[in-house]
Amino acid sequence: MTEQVGHGERLRLLVLTSTYPRWAGDPEPGFVHELSQRLAETFDVRVIGPHAAGALVRERLDGVDIHRYRYAPVALETLVNHGGILTNLKRSIWKWLLVPTFLAGQYLALRKALREFRPQVIHAHWLLPQGLIAALGRQDVPLVATSHGADLFGLRGKWFARLRRWVVPRISVVTLVSEAMRQRLLAEQPHANALVMSMGVDVRERFVPTAVERNPAELLFVGRLVEKKGLHHLLHALPQVIAECPGARLTIAGFGPERERLERIVAELDLKAHVDFVGAMPQSSLPALYQRAAIFVAPFIEADDGDQEGLGLVVAEAMACGCPVIVGNVPATQDLVDASSGIRVPASDHAQLARAIVALLSDDEERARISGHARAHVEQRYSWDAVAERYSRLLADVARAGHA
Repeated sequence: MTEQVGHGERLRLLVLTSTYPRWAGDPEPGFVHELSQRLAETFDVRVIGPHAAGALVRERLDGVDIHRYRYAPVALETLVNHGGILTNLKRSIWKWLLVPTFLAGQYLALRKALREFRPQVIHAHWLLPQGLIAALGRQDVPLVATSHGADLFGLRGKWFARLRRWVVPRISVVTLVSEAMRQRLLAEQPHANALVMSMGVDVRERFVPTAVERNPAELLFVGRLVEKKGLHHLLHALPQVIAECPGARLTIAGFGPERERLERIVAELDLKAHVDFVGAMPQSSLPALYQRAAIFVAPFIEADDGDQEGLGLVVAEAMACGCPVIVGNVPATQDLVDASSGIRVPASDHAQLARAIVALLSDDEERARISGHARAHVEQRYSWDAVAERYSRLLADVARAGHA
């Protein structure tokens, strides 16, 4: 029997995800938890995600009830972390053996939560596989799914398109983190109920400008070391930058499967004196990097398999800290960066990328102008307060409409 949902009651929200912090301070992307903990102010929130070595099977973190399902012996639970599922599958063919148990474990965990937690609405992050699993197992519980990029851009081919065509009509609302992604989905499914609703940035306490003087020669990159981030193009542009700005240095904060390749490029181009790999950094350490650097460079590209950024939250974080940004001109960056809030360039054009960096390093007034506009833009569109409020209203409306 369908459960009635009143307007005054606290709703039960079940979140299904593949990417989630393994522990407090984990450098893995944390945007699903950031949203979930804010939704926990108005919902009872349970998160289902995969287990990994060092993580608890069950815990309560920031008001969120987290259940991590097992899908292999602990030492083999490596499908998700250190680069993401698609990157791990591409680099290690044997990990395809983990996919069936990963999906089965998630499905069984969902069915268990439906019995025990009895959610009134489900929020699945990524259409594939979470949206698929939720659509298969949700019974009559209303479903919202958010696409973050790889499930649209990276999963190409007729088979994945057919899966999306089956899944999307079974979802009450699909949210996408950029307009470029919405257009990509509508090109495939013109009648999809699709809204642009990004993830957010903590502009109140964490990512804020500071009076500390910036290092006028420091370039910064933050993110997973995977192909679509385009970091290899930035390294190839760096010699031209150094030729005109000899003191320039690049700080690289992140981890991932491209690390060895990138270190080889640094050695081949004799850049060791100008490049610092500082490794994975917890979210709490990132603001100091953004506040210190002269320019944040995110040379996003379309990877060989078609994958590309869905939005690029690290860019918004840097902008919120008043750090001028230069980004690769993949479609999703149009939402974040325009002529007043940053610079977009084709990152694979090393000469053009280098010229943009040199010009901005050499122009104090332009950096100040861009940083002011960028901060205001992020405050208006990407504040977690505003983002969480939009998601809270949407999920509550879908729950009540589905249980009317």
